[in-house]
Amino acid sequence: MIPNPISVSFRMNDGREVSIETGRMARQADGAVVVRQGNCMILATVVAAKEPKPGQSFFPLTVDYQEKFASAGRIPGSFFKREGRISDSEILVSRLIDRALRPLFPDDYYCEVQVLVTLISSDPEVMPDSLACLAASAALAVSDVPIQEVISEVRIGRVNGEYVVNPYRAQLKEADMDFIIAATENNIMMVEGESKECQEEDIVKALELAHDAIRVQIKAQLELRDKKGVTGKREIAPAPENEELKKRIADFATARILAISGGALPKNERSTGFKAIREEFAATLTDEEKADAELVGLVSKYFYKLEKKVVRDMVLSTRKRLDGRGLEDVRPITIETDVLPSPHGSALFTRGETQSLTTVTLGTSEDELLVETAATSDYINFILHYNFPPFSTGETKPMRGPGRREVGHGNLAKRSLAQMMPSGESFPYTVRIVSDILESNGSSSMATVCAGSLALMDGGVPFPKHVSGVAMGMISEEGKYAILTDILGDEDHLGDMDFKVTGTRDGICGIQMDIKVDGLSMDVMREALAQARRGRLHILDKMYEAVAAPRADLKPHAPRVVQLNIDREYIGAVIGPGGKIIQEIQRETGTTISIEEVNDRGEVKIFASDKAKIDKALTWIKGIVAVPEVGETYEGKVKSIVPFGAFIEFMPGKEGLLHISEVSWKRLDTLEGVLSEGDTVKIKLIGTDPKSGKLRLSRKALMPKPEGYVEPEQRERSDRGDRGDRGDRRGGGDRGDRRGGGGDRRGGGDRRDNRGDRGDRPQRPHNENGGGERPQQAEAPKQDDNNDADLAL
Repeated sequence: MIPNPISVSFRMNDGREVSIETGRMARQADGAVVVRQGNCMILATVVAAKEPKPGQSFFPLTVDYQEKFASAGRIPGSFFKREGRISDSEILVSRLIDRALRPLFPDDYYCEVQVLVTLISSDPEVMPDSLACLAASAALAVSDVPIQEVISEVRIGRVNGEYVVNPYRAQLKEADMDFIIAATENNIMMVEGESKECQEEDIVKALELAHDAIRVQIKAQLELRDKKGVTGKREIAPAPENEELKKRIADFATARILAISGGALPKNERSTGFKAIREEFAATLTDEEKADAELVGLVSKYFYKLEKKVVRDMVLSTRKRLDGRGLEDVRPITIETDVLPSPHGSALFTRGETQSLTTVTLGTSEDELLVETAATSDYINFILHYNFPPFSTGETKPMRGPGRREVGHGNLAKRSLAQMMPSGESFPYTVRIVSDILESNGSSSMATVCAGSLALMDGGVPFPKHVSGVAMGMISEEGKYAILTDILGDEDHLGDMDFKVTGTRDGICGIQMDIKVDGLSMDVMREALAQARRGRLHILDKMYEAVAAPRADLKPHAPRVVQLNIDREYIGAVIGPGGKIIQEIQRETGTTISIEEVNDRGEVKIFASDKAKIDKALTWIKGIVAVPEVGETYEGKVKSIVPFGAFIEFMPGKEGLLHISEVSWKRLDTLEGVLSEGDTVKIKLIGTDPKSGKLRLSRKALMPKPEGYVEPEQRERSDRGDRGDRGDRRGGGDRGDRRGGGGDRRGGGDRRDNRGDRGDRPQRPHNENGGGERPQQAEAPKQDDNNDADLAL
């Protein structure tokens, strides 16, 4: 079949063009489109099963977003050089799409649906996550899969006070607000993002701007659907109903459910009570009814719907909630800090039946996390992990690592706390926060934010303000609504909105909102934000009562760090050839050292468990980068002795030659009995050899000149004895051509035989070659581990 592509395009408010095409790629999927902006191209496909699986009682929607490394001209860095399971960043984009689409499917639709969104071409300046939901929705729009409405997402950033729709990547780095917003033609459905203490009205303005941009994208999707000729969606087999059974359950259970719902019972007692009612009703069923699998399934379905209706009606009519609180009441809060002796910071935050044990660990730049996407590779020094073990809800489940929910909750907490984290320059640590949820009855991610803030201050991290979080809910029915502060798990499941807000006393740091119903007006949104602020401030008051400010210093067992800036040319000297120098410093001082070039300078970070180790390493490095001054006196250690003198290390990484003639005013033929390796000696820097660049040292310059001392005649080359007429040195005399004279220099003959008559000369015991003052064999050994440092000087 020949491809027959159909496309539409639209322009964003700044003139950038976005196109949507179908009919060219992936034509066997139920729906497939390619969305393009610039060089960024996203392929979205949707396939749905024709029938639900037998016994299916929930909607099995799967959304996977993946970035192909080939889209950016890269090869994956894994061992197998291919893409594997999706990364955390891809999971977060998948969740953004899933949360937007899921509420738009019919309640009784149980067919398996798989939405795959793939980045097939990358543009370094275009953020693909802001286009991913548009692609997924367009694929559903051109298919016959029965989604009820068309939806789209945009990103809103605020750059230099101006709101920008889908900002470029470079613009986003300068933004003080970053929100992804999903909406249908008439309703906001999903919000997620972060900001630097923005105000509630700023959020409302961003939502209004986003909704206008989304309507343009929805119009383009509808145009594409019409061009493709999609006239309707596939038929859904009506769910089986049993009105007589529904009435029996309502008559039997309504009063009982209401009694438990209004009893202000703890979570487990309430759950046990609801379960007992279902078991009592099941006992009334006949054996024939119990054998009917369809009827048993309907019993569970009708009980759930009845519980939901009774609880919602109770809250709307009495303004009281399942645990007896009023609409704005926050559950009792207890806070403990420094609860664990070994971590660098810790806090136990308990709010009602939700509890988070959170720890802070400080590490070095070597502990930074590499986050790779198709277009970018970044190292991050602030990490937050959220764990939700099954015992937190009294359940048994296999432990198979973090799921998508845990990744999403951890990301919200991390983005919220990151707004107050100190810069890497003022606090050069890698910080890892781990939140282990020990009990859960709603709002565990918000407990993580609160516990994380407390643990950071307990650890002495210069965290300027506490950040708290509160989860809001809403129940609405026929024009009546109730906004709930600090929702329970049951209120989340039975309600119409899950709206998490984090922030300081001065503004909002993070938001995550999912709405399950139509018709949330901006006025209701303003009311929810205002009520969330009151709840957030109440929690902050409790947190400040427990910990008013960060600990004055890090805990004694926390690593210390000192940052030193050095000239760029000294980076190689500190590292040494093959890392030899820096490894020696770390080994000898017990420190961890990192060096990187930042803005044409070397940034050195020294980490250790105590100050003494840092000071030792700092002195060593300062010595390497220090410039020795001619005429200054130093104390050094004899590193090696050679026939013509000794090499002295007088500063870290700095060696000079103490020539035998500079050891004493007395003429010496050997240093035996005068100096030994390892001796400490005071010397004076008298200059630098103009040819080799080696530093020249003197010991005798620090000694008094003997009375009546007479300077000896200059020891010129003639004092080596009569070497005869050497002729033109370039010609080599009897040596012949230097490249071949005197026989094969690699192994031919006795080289002394070809040197001509040098006459009689006294034998010097330290020169077995018969050479002069600086014989070739006795030349100073190459100090490879200091070459870079010497050259830098």
